[in-house]
Amino acid sequence: MRSTAAAQLPRLTRRSDFLRMTRRARKAVAPGLVLQGLDGAEAAPARVGFTASRKVGNAVARNRARRRLQAAACDVLSARAKAGWDYVLIARQATLERPYDALLSDLDKALRRLEANTRPSPADVADAKS
Repeated sequence: MRSTAAAQLPRLTRRSDFLRMTRRARKAVAPGLVLQGLDGAEAAPARVGFTASRKVGNAVARNRARRRLQAAACDVLSARAKAGWDYVLIARQATLERPYDALLSDLDKALRRLEANTRPSPADVADAKS
């Protein structure tokens, strides 16, 4: 059972934050969701936002998809989110039918892929040492 008080991350709520994420964030796609991540200020806590387009379904389906993503983020991101990062979880049609364990696995894999894409390449590290 998850502790909601300790596991809650600050939320992205402004449209401008979501638009900034769309323009500049790195993206990792999984069968059940799309994860966008953007490195921000190191001192700030990690923030998370959720969205579902009309492609997911009617309002009831979109809200259900967002609630499933919120629960998955509470379980996965609350423990693994990096300070200063902003994350946006985008629902897909498969978000609704996907088993919850598979959704958690999708988020975990997407987060690992996002972290792997943000590390400096070996060539960058060698240039920095020179």
